[in-house]
Amino acid sequence: MKYRSRTDITIMILEAVRGGATKTKIMYQAYLSYGQVGEYLDFLQKNDLIKHDAEKQIYRITEKGFKFLNISSELNDMIAAPNTKYTIHRW
Repeated sequence: MKYRSRTDITIMILEAVRGGATKTKIMYQAYLSYGQVGEYLDFLQKNDLIKHDAEKQIYRITEKGFKFLNISSELNDMIAAPNTKYTIHRW
């Protein structure tokens, strides 16, 4: 598997928890080890991107998490789309 940035992994986790997901489901969908998924889930909860339902043992995405996904998608679209407004000149 190629190198993934912290942002790439965060996006994969947020996509996994859209409809609610257990830690195991997140591990498999984001291709993470148990230790890695624990660190990421703690980080995402501290930054209010996901929330944990302790009773059901399910993680869910928050409004802030949805905003992060939308902005990430928009940035990816901007980078992937050919930019006709500006021309890069090679001297």
